[in-house]
Amino acid sequence: MMDDFLTTVRQRIVVGDGPMGTMLLGRLGSRHQVVEEFSLYEPDEVVRLHREYVEAGAELLGTSTFNANRIRLGRSRVLDKLEDMNRLGVELAREAAGGQAWVAGKLGPTGRILQSLGDLSVEEAREAYLEQASILVDAGADLLAVETMGDLAEVEVALEAIREVASLPVVVSFSFDANLRTLMGVTPEQAVKASLEWGADVVGSNCGVGPDEVERSIKRMVEVAPDALFWTEPNAGLPQLKGDRAVYEIGPERFADYASNVARMGVRVIGACCGSTPEHIRAIAERIRSVRGDARP
Repeated sequence: MMDDFLTTVRQRIVVGDGPMGTMLLGRLGSRHQVVEEFSLYEPDEVVRLHREYVEAGAELLGTSTFNANRIRLGRSRVLDKLEDMNRLGVELAREAAGGQAWVAGKLGPTGRILQSLGDLSVEEAREAYLEQASILVDAGADLLAVETMGDLAEVEVALEAIREVASLPVVVSFSFDANLRTLMGVTPEQAVKASLEWGADVVGSNCGVGPDEVERSIKRMVEVAPDALFWTEPNAGLPQLKGDRAVYEIGPERFADYASNVARMGVRVIGACCGSTPEHIRAIAERIRSVRGDARP
């Protein structure tokens, strides 16, 4: 039985995991329409990858459910499998965790822009988040993580919907470009202030360009909300096409240095995103052992 997640992260650093999507696609190819189909048709491979992260030192596993909302799936052939994909995402992560890691139910953006700038109604977005969050909670997630966000309006809708069905801890994490803006122009300061106001328990920076941008964005968040709990998961750089393969060039040693840097800033959950591997998580975990429990500077 794992201790309470929020109690733990207030006391010490927790090592997160790495990506499901780029790892599964890299190993098995794009033979499914969405990554979440691996849970349906190749669950052993999903469990295997989760276990590799645990063996590397991860204490938190993210479900392979990032795309599994009704809007993003749209008219895909697997829309009718939405509940199964979310439920299996939690169950497979739980199986792999073996009582050694928390399970974070992951929710991504809808992929559409809210009115009045776009054509997605607030009610449609709210229902999508409500549906997915309900399934993840019912399946037994320990916490929910709304990741790779760029639009504050969508974050507000997501948090309101989640809070209708969940008393679990909620993480909100944003993706910033090299200029430290999201796709909708949101700054790190705006992101953290709004997320905390709307009820997020943990705020973070994930995906994006790589560790440098994540470190810079978190530094700015910490400056305006020094007592908040923070979460980081950078990409291993931007993918470079080599033949027919996407290659990420930032290796594990740089991720060990990133772990040290953000730990000194007070970040409490430190993991990785696209292009990273279990070896990146191992490097993070080994480095964190030397700083775990350090007081917030």
